[in-house]
Amino acid sequence: MSEGTLTRMDLSEAVFREVGLSRNESADLVESVIRHMSDALVNGESVKVSSFGTFSVRSKNARVGRNPKTGEEVPIEPRRVLTFRPSHLMKERVDAGNKS
Repeated sequence: MSEGTLTRMDLSEAVFREVGLSRNESADLVESVIRHMSDALVNGESVKVSSFGTFSVRSKNARVGRNPKTGEEVPIEPRRVLTFRPSHLMKERVDAGNKS
């Protein structure tokens, strides 16, 4: 695994080791899963990964923001944002990792 960040290459390598597909097949599988998840999110669907969490897209309305340096008011356009809500199991696992 890369230092501090899990990459697509790391996931492909894990599939290669754990499942026994070739490296190319493993990379293709990881890309396919990511593409399916991305397509669903672009279409406004939620993506739930059991025992991990839920990715969803939320619409945010236009609002007035403020430049923290100058204090100047700046309009913020309406937009869609990606959110992630971890499952209770994932929260517990992450919290347990802090105690080791």
